[in-house]
Amino acid sequence: MSREHAATIVELLVDGRFDEVANRFAPELRAAVPPDALRSAWTTVAAAPVTVTGPAVTEPGQAGLTRVHVPVGGFTVVMSVDDQGVLHGLRFAPASDPQWTEPSYVDPQSFAERETTLGSVGATVTSPVEAGGAGVVLLAGGGPFDRDESAGPNKPLKDLAWGLATRGVTVVRFDKPASAATMTDEYVPPALAALEVLRREPGVERPFVVGHSMGGKVAPRVAEADPAVAGLVILAGDAQPMHHAAVRVARHLGLEPSTVEAFERQAALVDSDRLTPETAVAELPFGWPASYWLDLRDYDPVAVTAALPVPVFLGQGGRDYQVTVADDLTQWRAGLAGRTNVTIEVYERLDHLFMPGDGPSTPADYARPGHVDAAVVSDVADWVARIG
Repeated sequence: MSREHAATIVELLVDGRFDEVANRFAPELRAAVPPDALRSAWTTVAAAPVTVTGPAVTEPGQAGLTRVHVPVGGFTVVMSVDDQGVLHGLRFAPASDPQWTEPSYVDPQSFAERETTLGSVGATVTSPVEAGGAGVVLLAGGGPFDRDESAGPNKPLKDLAWGLATRGVTVVRFDKPASAATMTDEYVPPALAALEVLRREPGVERPFVVGHSMGGKVAPRVAEADPAVAGLVILAGDAQPMHHAAVRVARHLGLEPSTVEAFERQAALVDSDRLTPETAVAELPFGWPASYWLDLRDYDPVAVTAALPVPVFLGQGGRDYQVTVADDLTQWRAGLAGRTNVTIEVYERLDHLFMPGDGPSTPADYARPGHVDAAVVSDVADWVARIG
């Protein structure tokens, strides 16, 4: 059934019926990719009329979705769809879509992996042959990410898991629940369950939480709920309110004025006393429900972190336009000023995924195969070993 839904979506794209494709978007995707942005992306890759050039290929996706690859002309349409034909992910990839390969800093012989479950979600435990005493739970960024934080050909959390395990750190990473009413519901219960799994692993004496992007934002809340957490690693954790950041990013990317204005209206609603549990999803950023925004609005990750006694490692990419030195890291620096157990590293050439590049970062960077920079893996591994 997913294959048939995907074929219909590709037919609509080929015919230029972008509004009809956008009508099939899940709320999060609809908020992030307006029809004008979809039209622009399609016309960029489909410079001439195109047709389907091969059979669709399907594979299991995250949270019950199916990932479908359809070759079209000189590129591939990659979609994540559910059984009802709702589109949860869409990108245009090279004709031979590159697959993830292990980073050069990984030694696959130095660890083993096994699958487990944390309530309703799947998880992977990566166990070093020679555990160093420290273990980490990885938290992915916001949106429908799997345990590897798969984005195009890249898997940043798998890079981290394998890189850290090569250096003796035990790692647990998990798929996020398919839906949740709040950020707390989405992250905290499975993270606490992952910490329990981690503590039962041979050789693990000190559990840490490592979060990327929204995972970094929520990591302090996990540590607040579990006093046994030995420390926090916050990688590109956003401190600026997300609805304000959405407006800033929309302007940075040069989206249509109407799209920017829509984000501005949504952000103003989130800030106002008009936001109630009954506020319609269509009026809010990213298609997230009012309950999600009420939880986010009342949460200050810097203040929560400042109240925790645990050591903190803050990592930030200098080329990151989603979470920035100016808008986010400055708030972390100010809120944690005077703390002697806070380490801050800025990696000037790295983007939001902590992958290297030159010049201004753009969304196109995420479609290119890459790996979390070796320096980040090394710094995190050394830090958790030193703290212990």
